[in-house]
Amino acid sequence: MEWILEPLGASFVQRAVLAGSLVAVVCAVVGTWVVVRGMAFLGDAMSHGLLPGIAIASLLGGNLLLGAALSAAATAAGVSAITRNRRVSQDTAIGLLFVAMLSLGVIIVSASGSFAVDLTATLFGDVLAVGMEDVALLAVVGCLVLAVAGRFHRALAAATFHPQKAASLGLRPRLTHAVLLGMVTVAVAASFQVVGTLLVFGLLIAPPAAALVWARSVGTVMALGALIGVSSVVAGLWISWYASTAAGATIALVAALSYFASALCHSATRGTKPRPGALAAAAVVVPAPLPEKETRAPHHYA
Repeated sequence: MEWILEPLGASFVQRAVLAGSLVAVVCAVVGTWVVVRGMAFLGDAMSHGLLPGIAIASLLGGNLLLGAALSAAATAAGVSAITRNRRVSQDTAIGLLFVAMLSLGVIIVSASGSFAVDLTATLFGDVLAVGMEDVALLAVVGCLVLAVAGRFHRALAAATFHPQKAASLGLRPRLTHAVLLGMVTVAVAASFQVVGTLLVFGLLIAPPAAALVWARSVGTVMALGALIGVSSVVAGLWISWYASTAAGATIALVAALSYFASALCHSATRGTKPRPGALAAAAVVVPAPLPEKETRAPHHYA
């Protein structure tokens, strides 16, 4: 057992486990809605769109987390603005912003030799360099995201699975979508310091997708996804300790492999091929019923 617990003897590994676990929980909650709503491409674009803000913040000597958040928010706002033109699909808008923000970030980085040294840590993270102040910040951000997710859970479920009824019930699906974009922005910005801008997408998508293979409700997907995410963090750090690999990349790889392992296990135990799309449709948490007088209406929401 000594060789299993040996990595945890180092204080920087302990901090990495704490920070990574907090990120995993936040990404599991937000990532569940991203996966179920089919917004994975947007999450990928926003994770890459952090680079310009990080580069500018570094050059100006500002807070990298704030720069990342502003850059991700600009990406989300740009997608919303472009999609107002009905001739342009959301995928097209996301693709345009993806290329524009990533290219801008690379241009800023290439124009500054002083920032090039930190490029690897920015892209792939440096979880082993996380300090207690970073852990405290992640804890605050995590509590904020979880509070917002709980407050808008019913509206998110309605907007995801019954968008027309959500609008008729006054649940404001447009506002709900904006809130979800805000949560994705905060989750991605807070996570880049742990696994980097290129790998944050792994923790945002892989654990919820792995959980979706088994779970039948949104709440269960979130809980199981958080467990898988935390396990991926611990396993990734343990492997990187003995294999001398990049910790952030190893964590992201373990998280990605968790989906394939989950799908294979499900296929073996059920004797059928996994159908993530069908399971996504089944993973519905129906909000609490409306008062009796409304449920008697011809188009009630149940």
